[in-house]
Amino acid sequence: MSPVATTGEDFISVYPNTAPPIEALPYELVERKGVGHPDTMCDAIAERASRYYSLFCLEHFGRVAHHWFDKVMLYGGQADIDYGRGDILTPYTVLFAGKGAYRCGEQEIPLVDILRRATTDVLSEVTTGFDPSRHLRVECGIVDHQGAGRGHSRYRPRSTADLVAIGDPTLKSNDCNLLHGYAPLSRLENAVLGVERLITGAEFKAANPDTGWDVKVFGSRREGRFGLIVNMPFLAAGIESFEHYLHRKEQCHKVVAAYLGHVLGEEPELLLNPTDRNGRPYLTALGSVADTGDVGAVGRGNRVNGLITPMRAMSIEAPAGKNPLDHTGKLYGVLAHQLAQEISELTGRAAETHIFTSKEAPLSRPDEVVVRLTDWSGEAEAGLEARIRETVTASLESMDDLTRNLIESGVTMW
Repeated sequence: MSPVATTGEDFISVYPNTAPPIEALPYELVERKGVGHPDTMCDAIAERASRYYSLFCLEHFGRVAHHWFDKVMLYGGQADIDYGRGDILTPYTVLFAGKGAYRCGEQEIPLVDILRRATTDVLSEVTTGFDPSRHLRVECGIVDHQGAGRGHSRYRPRSTADLVAIGDPTLKSNDCNLLHGYAPLSRLENAVLGVERLITGAEFKAANPDTGWDVKVFGSRREGRFGLIVNMPFLAAGIESFEHYLHRKEQCHKVVAAYLGHVLGEEPELLLNPTDRNGRPYLTALGSVADTGDVGAVGRGNRVNGLITPMRAMSIEAPAGKNPLDHTGKLYGVLAHQLAQEISELTGRAAETHIFTSKEAPLSRPDEVVVRLTDWSGEAEAGLEARIRETVTASLESMDDLTRNLIESGVTMW
């Protein structure tokens, strides 16, 4: 279907999905970059910065100043690593580029402080032993320059009257966007997502405090045979020798294998830390390859549902850090997956959702919403189709709830 603007209820379409279900394909590939991966760190930092900035504005102005902080890059540091020790010699550098307001009228917005606090909080959560006073340098490239075609800069509000309230009916799409979502996850997708969450979860970390956070999981399925590769660093300070490393790796391998056997109902092929086949252990200082100079950037990692799924419909938007009021690359990206989940539960079928919006379209009225369902019989299910349309319409008419959730509670998009 071509992305052409429509009128009335015609903008919502429900079609059968004639493609084979993902589980019926003979081959499937899935990847996840863990919370300690530099790319994932940047997504989390960008979104945390947007949340903190929005919360400050709501507290002081009752409205949110326009901004986008979705151009975050992390330059890794330098570390001295050997058995029994891991020290950071050169700090991480986190660079923010984008646009935002530094004041509203005479009231200053402490933007640089907000960016540093967001960065410190995220990196403290996804590393071990992080000390921002020694391990972090933040560079702010946020500008408040005027945008094209605007009477005055939305990044230099003269008073709160220049700010937009959450749920303002005049809010319109900030860009042209194509977004996609699907549900439910396949068995392989659930396994890949679950393994990373297991390793970076509180229970595993309490039992294995010498493990790092930069976990990367690759999963494949050939017919009914599953295979997973898991990259998981260890903290150098806790590893005494290569033999000790191999021993600890084998202990962790057993935990991960037992988990996979439980979620898949069978024992898959599992390779843990293939990088050490060259005789060098996977050791880090704080738990991430960012310790030794690796670089991360927003949008280079997981999609909104936390996975990289090349065999699925997948948005290429980088939602983290975007304005939560009207940037539909963020709003509709989250909504597409939420709608797919709701519609899948409503119909008992696998669902895909596709949302297209042009710039300046009302938030409640994108140009097109397409729902595709497995085993859909069309006219024979007119009553169910009406309920699907009602679900889509209700969600679009309550975009303010999604915005509040993004700001107040936070929605993980990586």
